[in-house]
Amino acid sequence: MSWLTRFFDAPTGGHPTSTAADDAAARLMRGTGALLVGNRSFRGDDPNKGTDREGAFGGEYDGAAVVLTHNPPTDAVEGVTFVSDLHEAVEVAGAIAGDAYVTVIGADVARQMIDVGVLDEVLVFFVPVFLGGGVRLFDRPDGGEVRLTPIPGETEYWCRVER
Repeated sequence: MSWLTRFFDAPTGGHPTSTAADDAAARLMRGTGALLVGNRSFRGDDPNKGTDREGAFGGEYDGAAVVLTHNPPTDAVEGVTFVSDLHEAVEVAGAIAGDAYVTVIGADVARQMIDVGVLDEVLVFFVPVFLGGGVRLFDRPDGGEVRLTPIPGETEYWCRVER
């Protein structure tokens, strides 16, 4: 996800168009008690790798992470718990987060959570770039629609998942 931060509130004519994306990302980060990350995202190519901006939220997040994977690394990673079962991952991340957010990073993990009815909210950032690869934002070829309800007072792309 770090690759997209360079697009947040990109200036037009020297002036930011809006601070809504930065504000939403900052509120999300401050409210996050744990990350639930897919294997692809965890092992992904962070464009900030090796810099002080490496990691979630441009390197500003320093909390715990739970990675959903069937192939955990052989060496332990500080602050990261690896699990292979979705329900266990949600449970572990929720226990770590307490009353705070469990922020999901990874389109496939989010889709799996929607499929089993455990994803509560979605925050989508739109940026001016088309990606040629990766996992689609929402891909359920055999699934039905998922209705979202905008959360009052939030950016228009922060919604509750209807059940």
